[in-house]
Amino acid sequence: MLYKRSSALFAEAKNYIPGGVNSPVRAFNAVGGDPIFVKQAKGAYLYDEDGNKLIDYIASWGPMILGHAFQPVVNAVIEKTTLGTSFGMPTLIETEIAKLAVSMVPNVDKVRFVNSGTEACMSAVRLARGYTGKDKIIKFAGCYHGHSDSFLIQAGSGAVTFGSPNSPGVTQGTAKDTLLANYNDLKSVEDLIQANKNEIAAIIIEPVAGNMGCIVPQKGFLEGLRSLCDANNMLLIFDEVMTGFRLAQGGAQELLGIKADIVTFGKVIGGGLPVGAFAARNEIMEHLAPLGPVYQAGTLSGNPLAMAAGLTMLQYLNQHEEVFKSLADKTSYLHQGLEKAFEETNITYTINKLGSMISVHFTDEVYDFETSAKGNNETFKKFFHGMLNEGIYLPPSAFESWFLNDALTYEDLDKTIEAASKVVKTL
Repeated sequence: MLYKRSSALFAEAKNYIPGGVNSPVRAFNAVGGDPIFVKQAKGAYLYDEDGNKLIDYIASWGPMILGHAFQPVVNAVIEKTTLGTSFGMPTLIETEIAKLAVSMVPNVDKVRFVNSGTEACMSAVRLARGYTGKDKIIKFAGCYHGHSDSFLIQAGSGAVTFGSPNSPGVTQGTAKDTLLANYNDLKSVEDLIQANKNEIAAIIIEPVAGNMGCIVPQKGFLEGLRSLCDANNMLLIFDEVMTGFRLAQGGAQELLGIKADIVTFGKVIGGGLPVGAFAARNEIMEHLAPLGPVYQAGTLSGNPLAMAAGLTMLQYLNQHEEVFKSLADKTSYLHQGLEKAFEETNITYTINKLGSMISVHFTDEVYDFETSAKGNNETFKKFFHGMLNEGIYLPPSAFESWFLNDALTYEDLDKTIEAASKVVKTL
């Protein structure tokens, strides 16, 4: 496929936008080449500025569960736009979507809407600190919770007691309050708790990781975190920006049967528009301003266009539970087809999946960031570009989950499997 116009547009963008993009993964640095500029999307397909049609496996990084330009959502946004695009005042629709979200998600009584998943996670951590009166948090290597300072931390030489910044602009003072554990490794968490007794406010985790590829929690891992939080007066925060309303009506909490104290959302809850949210039980949320001392605010929080899109999406998912089985079935079908394609080669690979999240790793078993990082990135680059040339758009990074949408047909899946069978023979 030709991408001359996209390349020209990227060259122009770099003159005015840092790196030519407004979010780093879009720049294709991880896979090489120039990014694709999208002109429009409908259902399961992307249409780029060069006139190419691509089968989409990122779904705007998760929210397009029902496909792009889902007509009921489009109609709701258009209708709401005619009444005004922003007020900075309370609206009835905020209560309507909050009531629906609370009815769908286990273990929450109230929800606060914000503008992004980053803001939701940042606010959830602040609330946890305010509620517990403690400063430190535990996060996991490879889990991404947005670009707030507290989350841009890597392991330092004294990782049991403190981390160190992995981005300039993050202070050592911030880093010392973020402790780094290993995903699927309860002992690493226990060691941090032992070394920081009565100082840890919360553990924040992607219950199903999506930012080191799709990585599923091993049996007993999340249950162990729940027990550790209960025993040490800590809160368990589930970052369900990717998994919320995607893996089940009630997200990962419902699917996996684990109770979180605070849950964060993004993407889906706005039907694809810029929005995020965090939710918890009454006794926790009542620490939030204006009821309590923990401050959080936003002029565009609860924006009527985002609320209209999100309410329409959640209403549909709430009324059509079969969507989640359909998505899981399609993902299983794709998984089986990819397995067959790879089994016919000598390539070392692992395919992880849960629900409608799936990823291919060019290494042996992957269960945390360290094992994910062992993947052969050169092989992934070739696989990515090979699939792109066949009209299949995958996440342009080996460390991202694929997201299926229910507009994908079995014909689309067969085409994807056939493309993979062709491409793997060239690796």
